[in-house]
Amino acid sequence: MIKVMTFNIHHGKGVDKQTDLYRIAEVIDKCNADIIGLNEVDRHFSKRSFYEDQAAWLSDQLKMDVAFSPSISISSKHSAEIREFGNALLSRFPIVKKNDHLFNNIYGMIEGRSLLDATIRINDQPIQINVTHLSLNPFLHKKQTDFIVSHHQKTSNPTILLGDWNMKPGSKGWRKLIGKFQDAWAIGGKGAGCTYPSLRPRLRLDYIFASHDFQIVDAKVITELPLASDHLPVTATLYVKE
Repeated sequence: MIKVMTFNIHHGKGVDKQTDLYRIAEVIDKCNADIIGLNEVDRHFSKRSFYEDQAAWLSDQLKMDVAFSPSISISSKHSAEIREFGNALLSRFPIVKKNDHLFNNIYGMIEGRSLLDATIRINDQPIQINVTHLSLNPFLHKKQTDFIVSHHQKTSNPTILLGDWNMKPGSKGWRKLIGKFQDAWAIGGKGAGCTYPSLRPRLRLDYIFASHDFQIVDAKVITELPLASDHLPVTATLYVKE
């Protein structure tokens, strides 16, 4: 049995306008998740997040393996550090491989979206974990969804997709994904599953999808500490079928 989580952390900036990674770490820690996909993560990005490497900080604080995939990278002559913003993965299990797929490079349109594609190992079983944050632009959203579905025809590993998908249940993108994957909330959740905005959620934007190798046990929207980000996180408990 494993517990997975998806959480758009809004670079640690809460709805009270305070940037506080300790709150983000507390939310994750209280959920006791094994695998966490994070969106809107800063890495030496700007003053808004105190130039912190947020993925590394959370990894250190929570004692987890970490992988980071930049969606935006900016070089500066004033700093040796590259300023980056993107997706991250935290895992209690070893991350044995990681690839980044920049959607900008694929479609030649500059928007700052990417797919983090990592392989973790649970006992001797490789599991594919993807973390993404898709475009609000319908054309780009379709291209990105097409890429993800096509990309996963290349692996036989059990696969979990985590992220802020910027789509509604029942939309074209959602229907395309559930042609290949299970929507954990649709199977294991109760209620609408809305995650945005965090104080009065009325939109379901954050999803956990799993290949049919998994049995979905439950799914929950985490409402504790809603000030921590403008999104609420979602968790799902699942296990690999025998």
